[in-house]
Amino acid sequence: MSTAVEDRDSRRLAWCVAHVLRHASDHIALALLHRLDRPTRKYLCRDEWLPASAVTLLLRHGGEADRHYIARNPHVVGRPLPGLPGPARYARRRTPAGLLPLLRAELGRDPADGPLTTGELTGLLRRHGIRRPRTALDVLRLPYELDPDQLAAEHARRPLPPGSTEALLLVADLPEKTVRALLTAPAADADGPSWHRPAVRAVRMGRLTHEELVACVAPARRTLLLGHLPACPGLRWTLPEQAGMRAAVTRALAPLADDPRLWSELLRHAPGFPGPLPELVAAVAAGTAGSPDGSDAPHDDLARAVRRLAPTAAEPATGGVERELALASLAVPMETVEEDVRWVRDCLDRGLLTGADVIRHKLPACWALDEVHWLGAVDHPDRYDRPGAVLAARAEADRLFALALGEDPDAWWRVARTLPDFAGTLPHLLLRVTDGDSVSTRP
Repeated sequence: MSTAVEDRDSRRLAWCVAHVLRHASDHIALALLHRLDRPTRKYLCRDEWLPASAVTLLLRHGGEADRHYIARNPHVVGRPLPGLPGPARYARRRTPAGLLPLLRAELGRDPADGPLTTGELTGLLRRHGIRRPRTALDVLRLPYELDPDQLAAEHARRPLPPGSTEALLLVADLPEKTVRALLTAPAADADGPSWHRPAVRAVRMGRLTHEELVACVAPARRTLLLGHLPACPGLRWTLPEQAGMRAAVTRALAPLADDPRLWSELLRHAPGFPGPLPELVAAVAAGTAGSPDGSDAPHDDLARAVRRLAPTAAEPATGGVERELALASLAVPMETVEEDVRWVRDCLDRGLLTGADVIRHKLPACWALDEVHWLGAVDHPDRYDRPGAVLAARAEADRLFALALGEDPDAWWRVARTLPDFAGTLPHLLLRVTDGDSVSTRP
């Protein structure tokens, strides 16, 4: 086989693995990453569709070559890597002239006399990080000595405000245990307008994956809200991050299955439950959650988030013959990609197709998993003008992968190897692979 053919196959396999990683849990993703050869791993690190959790796992468990290629990937947004937004951007900011006199008055001494202790630093951060991290970042430019365990204890005693927590995630070299501790809060604390920013920043900075975030954020209602953050100005999930977060929350809610009674119990207990979401789900599924005190009624945002995450019955199909033609057209690509994209977008706008329909019926399967082939190219992979269709497609793919492959790394690997050359739909691919009849021509 020529070098050009090997290079093309490695590039194509990396593209398909990037799409499969969107729907895999962390331990499955690690198993897939470890099976890639060096050329494919290189192309994967440079792929524009590499999901945020996969970036975090590559930085944490990969080598210098992985970091080198990810650092030069212009689509990996917000990670603390050379040439990308991160602590260096904030270090270049000049401290406001009026801040130092104010800090001297609050400390009772000049910060230049010696590094701040952990107690002094947390005291300043509590007063100067209520909403945004800007002033807290200026405080963290002063010399300080930070004990991670003491910081976690101080936060447990009286939580730091969101802006200060976000600033610590941006510039402080904290161990993972401390990062997890900073993302907890008492259940009685009100959810202010900036409560979500530290969680979003932890994922975007590569401190935690979505799955790890679900396991550590407390109280549980915040995790449910993170699965469906409303779109508004400010720091929010990008579209791929939102899909990844919803997939992680859905995996945590899997023990509830489609039992309406359990979902009702989840909504009753979520407002006042102090622990993380997996603990709440386990208690609800086991029937040991007890009775809520009734002081915390679920607010509209929480009820809406739970409704979005709960399984729903399939709506009756409408559209008649036009819908049948639209579904059939997914299996017959038109003469040009642009014409195909225009047709699919028109069908989505008219309600003849949904994102889930595209995942189930479009072929080949690798095109169904890549929104560019049915929504067209965008100026940035974090945005789409049809976000509902993208989220529906990702959710349906999550469901199909989980239903067919479960937690078997070998099955996930067979799908990744088969996907580049498979000409059928995604459900057909999953059926052939799980039946032990892979059609892949790869060794």
